[in-house]
Amino acid sequence: MSSITYGKVTRDILRPLFKPSAAYMGLLGLCVAGVGLLLFCWYVQLTQGLGVAGYAPPVFWGVYITTFVFWIGIGHAGTLISAILFLFRSKWRTGVYRASEAMTVFAVMTAGLFPALHVGRAWNAYWLFPYPNQRELWQNFKSPLMWDVFAVSTYFTVSTVFFYIGLIPDLAAVRDKTRGIIQKTYGFMALGWRGTDRQWRHYMAAYGFFAAFATPLVLSVHSVVSWDFAMAQTMGWHSTLFPPYFVAGAIFSGCAMVITLLMPMSLIFKWDEYIGMWHYESLAKMCLLTGSILTYAYGTEYFIAWYSDNPYEWGIFHFRAVGEDYAWVFYMMVFCNCLAPLIWWFKKMRTNLWVLFIVSIIINIGMWFERYNIIASALAHQYDPNAWTYYAPTWVEIGILIGSFGWFGLWFTLFIRVMPSVAIAEIKELLRPPLKSDEAAA
Repeated sequence: MSSITYGKVTRDILRPLFKPSAAYMGLLGLCVAGVGLLLFCWYVQLTQGLGVAGYAPPVFWGVYITTFVFWIGIGHAGTLISAILFLFRSKWRTGVYRASEAMTVFAVMTAGLFPALHVGRAWNAYWLFPYPNQRELWQNFKSPLMWDVFAVSTYFTVSTVFFYIGLIPDLAAVRDKTRGIIQKTYGFMALGWRGTDRQWRHYMAAYGFFAAFATPLVLSVHSVVSWDFAMAQTMGWHSTLFPPYFVAGAIFSGCAMVITLLMPMSLIFKWDEYIGMWHYESLAKMCLLTGSILTYAYGTEYFIAWYSDNPYEWGIFHFRAVGEDYAWVFYMMVFCNCLAPLIWWFKKMRTNLWVLFIVSIIINIGMWFERYNIIASALAHQYDPNAWTYYAPTWVEIGILIGSFGWFGLWFTLFIRVMPSVAIAEIKELLRPPLKSDEAAA
């Protein structure tokens, strides 16, 4: 990066803000269409009832809760990359952490849709929140679902504040390159940033504090989500393995999603000087580590079920692997999460852009199927054989699932248009000391 000037960094990273391309507008239109599909399917559910969601007693958790857990998991990589790697002063995070932080915020916003969708009467979803009320009702604090409300809302709040603090110096850079009402808007959001020594000292203190504060949330949030399952008496769920198992899976899927999002951005906006193979390879190595933990957890889960000599517990796992209804889900999960990423052990493969991109998509497909495997098969095959059933998603659920990607993509594409997607200030820290001409250009 020694040949790159400060002025070039600012111009290159701010280019998408001022010149949206035809490809960008096409992608934005696709995301809007996805949101339209979500709203239409939701309208059908609201008018016809939850029966269109395909629930077949005793299966009352399906695609909606599967997708909720999936999006919460996607949001983990942002906090990991931005907070934990910042505390360890890992330099490779610099090019990728801004987009991954945005991914965290928008993924949690997407996940937040699904509890409201799942309860059916979305206008009563505020009943989930504990506050003095005229209904003389109070939430059950012994329920892990109540813990979810606190964990997810805390995670979202801290992640959003952390994300905004990191943006402040770059918002000032946008302010200085614009005029009129746009300049005033960015100036207001930049909170009077001038880049003085005093401001930088306070900024780094605040950023370090929030990094340390956010770090435990990486472990706590998805642990709490896992307790939604582990605290139940449902066969195949009540396991102390779930918290580390879910956390590893969340980081695994989140890092894969960062690769999926950043690679097209880097190619379209010609940011290969700022987001390069070093970053992709580091993310792939992170996926290899967490994927290995996940594979070990899969094996441990099956071994403990077999070793327990409990016919009900072992019956669930045996049913998942060889049952005619859900076996294909299990093998899809194993292929996508355990076998496909193994190709990244070869440096030639994890430095190939096409292999990186395709495998990152495969991983996230597999992580959705992992949650579906846990939820659907366990509920459909419990103690009483007379109550066994087969749950299959309906077109409404599939439409809302697809629409959730449109909702997430809409926020992310709008973010690219109005905010610097790469951290300008931190990229400049990796450069040589500037010449006077560089400072004038910046």
